[in-house]
Amino acid sequence: MSADATKNATMGTRQESVPASGTGQVLLAGHSVSLAFGSAQILDGVDVEVRSGEILALVGPNGAGKSTLLGVLAGDHEPSSGEVTLRGKPLASCGAKEAARQRGVLMQKQALSFGFLVRDVVMMGRAPWHRSPEAEFDETIVDASIKRADVEHLGSRNFPTLSGGEQARTAFARLLAQDTPVLMLDEPTAALDIHHQEQVLSVVREAADAGAAAVVVLHDLSLAAAYADQICVLAHGEVRAQGRPADVLTAELLSEVYAHPVQVLHHEDQIVIVPVRRPGGSR
Repeated sequence: MSADATKNATMGTRQESVPASGTGQVLLAGHSVSLAFGSAQILDGVDVEVRSGEILALVGPNGAGKSTLLGVLAGDHEPSSGEVTLRGKPLASCGAKEAARQRGVLMQKQALSFGFLVRDVVMMGRAPWHRSPEAEFDETIVDASIKRADVEHLGSRNFPTLSGGEQARTAFARLLAQDTPVLMLDEPTAALDIHHQEQVLSVVREAADAGAAAVVVLHDLSLAAAYADQICVLAHGEVRAQGRPADVLTAELLSEVYAHPVQVLHHEDQIVIVPVRRPGGSR
């Protein structure tokens, strides 16, 4: 195995050249995407691009359409109108195996209920590469993914016996093991403590810095500001703003979108978003 191949296998994320922020190749895009369930309009004319070397965070209040948009971009929902492209090719024309080798998806809820061992769950991420030359690196990539997700000590545990946070990190390891250039994560930090929130998003940041494109649904606006290169603010199925965190995360916009006053604080190089509370809390 070449030195480059060894490095790629150990990292568990496909390496590509990383251009300057904002100029990376568009790996995943939604063009004028709309989606309706019956009379309910969930998404309405959404345009979004996910570029190599960048993290795009989808933020907005409950019911804004964040997870639905992620599902459309992943191919789980077919848009009522518009188109999703994966590396410039219509996603609808990609076969299941082709898509699985290009984009990995981490959903918020884990559907596994059988007693698979943690390592077996992570190994499931290698399924798209079965009988391919890349299958030679399965064990190496799985080992690296387990380490990066901090679940080494859980390798022999049954998945259903894990806590919610441990299950989430195991599922994250499975995503890393899939070794795709596009990462798609739906609220990956929701069940995690502070340490593991930072750890997971740091790994996603490392993947983007190595050339991956990542789209992440987040509720924590401060986390989104800290780790994302681009922010897409959704409300009522529409894009209200899209751009760099410093340009998009304004008190005026967020207070309107979330129907609650917020403050946007700047501390050194960090943007911190906090709700405005009355003295004594909500009493």
